[in-house]
Amino acid sequence: MKYKSTRGKAPDLNFEDVLLSGLARDGGLYLPESWPQISEAEIRAMRGKSYQEIAFQVMSPYVCPEIPEADFKGLIEKAYSTFRHEAVVPLSQLDSNEWMLELYHGPTLAFKDVALQLLGHLFDYVLTKRSEKITIVGATSGDTGSAAIDCVQGRACADIFMLHPHGRVSDVQRRQMTTVLKNNVHNIAIEGDFDNCQALVKALFNDLEFRDKIRLSAVNSINWARVMAQIVYYFTAAVALGSPDRKVSFSVPTGNFGDVYAGYIAKQMGLSIDRLIVATNVNDILSRTLSGGEYKVGKTIPTISPSMDIQVSSNFERLLFNIYNGSGADVRHLMENLKQSGSFIISSEQLDRAKETFDALRVAENETKSTIAEVYNSTGQIIDPHTAVGIHAARQIRQNKSVPMISLSTAHPAKFPEAVEDVTGIHPALPAHMADLFDREEKFDILPNDLGALKKYILDHL
Repeated sequence: MKYKSTRGKAPDLNFEDVLLSGLARDGGLYLPESWPQISEAEIRAMRGKSYQEIAFQVMSPYVCPEIPEADFKGLIEKAYSTFRHEAVVPLSQLDSNEWMLELYHGPTLAFKDVALQLLGHLFDYVLTKRSEKITIVGATSGDTGSAAIDCVQGRACADIFMLHPHGRVSDVQRRQMTTVLKNNVHNIAIEGDFDNCQALVKALFNDLEFRDKIRLSAVNSINWARVMAQIVYYFTAAVALGSPDRKVSFSVPTGNFGDVYAGYIAKQMGLSIDRLIVATNVNDILSRTLSGGEYKVGKTIPTISPSMDIQVSSNFERLLFNIYNGSGADVRHLMENLKQSGSFIISSEQLDRAKETFDALRVAENETKSTIAEVYNSTGQIIDPHTAVGIHAARQIRQNKSVPMISLSTAHPAKFPEAVEDVTGIHPALPAHMADLFDREEKFDILPNDLGALKKYILDHL
C-alpha cells in the first residue's frame, strides 16, 4: 500500500515511512491510495472472533506484507494484552436500542490507548529493524499525552516531548503525564490553549531542517497509524449488533476529528454504517462547518470536556481530500485560505457529500451535565463529560430508532472527577493501578507559546 499527501506535493510513501514521518513534507496528512474492501461475507464471518483477530483482518491490508503477517499479529497481541477487559472495547446497553462503546479500559483510561498501545510497538519494531532513533513531539488536549507517554516510556528508540496547555487539562490528565519520570519523557506546559500547542508542533514539522536534524515524528492523529487503529472498533461494535445484516449508527464526541474519521473509513471499507454524528461541545467549529459549510476559527472556550476544547481540527483535512475527489490542489487552496484569514468555505456540492454520512450537533455545558445525571439516574452508570456530549447529541439527532445507536465512551469518569461529582454527588475512583496518582512526584516545565523557546528546549534535552 502506498500513501499520498492530502496536499499532493510530497512524495508517496510506504507504511513504515508514513509511520515515522507523521506529517507530510508539504504540510499535508497521509492517506492510503485506496480503501481496502471487506465483503459482507467477511464481515459476517467476524462474528465470535476476538478483538485481536478482527484488528488484524481490518488493518493488515494497510500494513502487510511490508511488515510480515506473523510479526504484525504479534504486535497486535502485545498491544491489547494491556487492557483490563477481555473484550478490549466492550459494549454496554443504555436502553432498548441505545448502546455505549467503552473505549477506556486501556492503561491510561481513554480511547487513545486503543491506537497508541499499538503505535508504541510499531515504532519499536520498525526502528529496531532499522537501528534508528526518533524524537516524538506531540500536543495534547488531555488524553493523547498520557497514552503516548505510556506507549514509549523507557524505550530506547525514542525521546518524547509532550505539549499540553498550561492549566487547561484536568488534574488527573496532567498527573498521568507528569508523574512519568523516565529519562526519555519530557512534559511541557505551554502558556496558551491546545490550538497553540498543535500549531507549535506543526511548525516544527514544517521547519524541514530542524525536523531532519532531530528525526522528528508524531503520535498525534496526524499520524496515519493512529487513525488506522481506531477503524477496528467500529467493526467490532457493528458486528456485535448484527452487521452486515443490520445497519448501525455512531455518535462520536469530537475535537480533532480523527476518531469520527476512522468511522468514515470503516464505512468506505464496506461496513454498514447509517449515520455518523459529530458531537461537539461549545467549541463548535465542526458542527458549524458541517451545518453551513463555513470553517471559521473562533476563540477556544474552556469547558468540562477539555479534550474537545479545540478550534483547528487537523483530521478534517483528510475528509476535505475525500470530498474533493482527492484533489491536493483544492485542499492546498482551502488550507492557504485558513492560514491567511482563519476561515474557508466548502462548496455546496462537497458539503452535500459530507452530509451523506455526517450529522453534527453543538452541546452546551448544561446539556452535558444533565446527560451525566440522566444516564446515572436511569442506568446507574457514571459517564465522563465527553461521553455525555456524544450521548446527548445522539438522543437529539437520532432519526431512525430501529437502527442501533452506539455512542463512543471515550474516557473513564475518574479522569474528570470534579465534573462528575458536581452532577452525581459521587467521586469516581481511579482504578487500583492508578490509585496513588496524587501521591506521585511530578516533573514538567512551563514554556511560553514561542517556537524558538520550544526548539531550544528540545535541543537542550535531547
